[in-house]
Amino acid sequence: MSDGRVHIESDRTRVTTWTIEPGGAIPEHLHEYDYVVVPLVDGAMTVVQSDGTVLETALRVGVPYDRPAGARHRVENRTTETVAFTEVELLP
Repeated sequence: MSDGRVHIESDRTRVTTWTIEPGGAIPEHLHEYDYVVVPLVDGAMTVVQSDGTVLETALRVGVPYDRPAGARHRVENRTTETVAFTEVELLP
């Protein structure tokens, strides 16, 4: 199970907090905008790209990373701990 809660949606940004329970996933989606991810927990998540490539992503509380627009992927939690992060999309 996963849950996304939008906190801000303006003409410049969309800020969403995502929580993914163990065994849960965010279904495949396309990032239309550049974005920044700020982890809320230490842990790991699995990113399955549209071509089937699997990436393990380490999460460290408060250590952000950014990605460009165009990514299409599914995000899975294959761990035994809840994954949580805030995503900031940079709208045009």
